[in-house]
Amino acid sequence: MIKVQHLIGLPVIDYTTGKQAGIVKDIWFDEHWVLKGMIVDTGRWMARGITGLLWETVVACGEDAVLISDRQAMRKLVANEVTRCFQTGMIRLKDLPVITQEGFQLGRISDVYFDQNMGTPIVGYELTDGFISDLKEGRKWLRISDYPDEVTLGEDAILVPVRAEEDLEHMATSESVN
Repeated sequence: MIKVQHLIGLPVIDYTTGKQAGIVKDIWFDEHWVLKGMIVDTGRWMARGITGLLWETVVACGEDAVLISDRQAMRKLVANEVTRCFQTGMIRLKDLPVITQEGFQLGRISDVYFDQNMGTPIVGYELTDGFISDLKEGRKWLRISDYPDEVTLGEDAILVPVRAEEDLEHMATSESVN
């Protein structure tokens, strides 16, 4: 599984030339919260607008770099194409509350996981109850792929079935999910 926050900050390398094309700045999703692509900082201070990279052009996502088919894979995006992102944009996934359908908050989104072998739907959330709680109890992990048709991904909250509370797994650290 890939953790979204591990991608942010990685260099984007052109597979054909070995040259760095930029750095991953954020991850963007479509209206169904399926990973659509990456927002890339190209380092060109004169460049205006948002530079994006469609997920289909990613050759590999490693621990140290993201490899793309070639530099032509990057393109300028229109702002309204990038409305749902992990940490920027009009609708942010990071810090959204996860609430059961009976109104109990399980935590807030700290990170998101997806399995690139299964496509790009989100398979799980890492949840936080805040810094102190994270230190004392650790974060929680919720595998949402267990509820394919029962999760509502809204603009202001994520609604999950009541039984999701029972399925929460406590994590010693944010590195322990595999």
